[in-house]
Amino acid sequence: MAEFYEWRDGNLLLRVKVQPKASRSEFCGLLDDRLKIRISAAPTDGKANQQLIQFLAKQFKVSKSQVSLLSGDTSREKRFMIIAPEQIPEELANMISPATNATGL
Repeated sequence: MAEFYEWRDGNLLLRVKVQPKASRSEFCGLLDDRLKIRISAAPTDGKANQQLIQFLAKQFKVSKSQVSLLSGDTSREKRFMIIAPEQIPEELANMISPATNATGL
């Protein structure tokens, strides 16, 4: 089974499965080879994607410009690149191994 994440030169590639219109935004475990994330925004006019980028930026302590949606713009299955994450969220710390060349993680 593939991992839901991959380190690339100190940047983190995440494979996620999104559940929009949830009661709150949160990580909620693994689903196959994806990290499941609930987002409170509806999947209309890109609102869920915008909120998901904001959520990931806050969780990994980076600016929104450091979070890129690589694929899955209109799908629930998405791929994100997080450029030089400052921290690994507590909920994910046991699941994500630090990058060998990243400092402070």
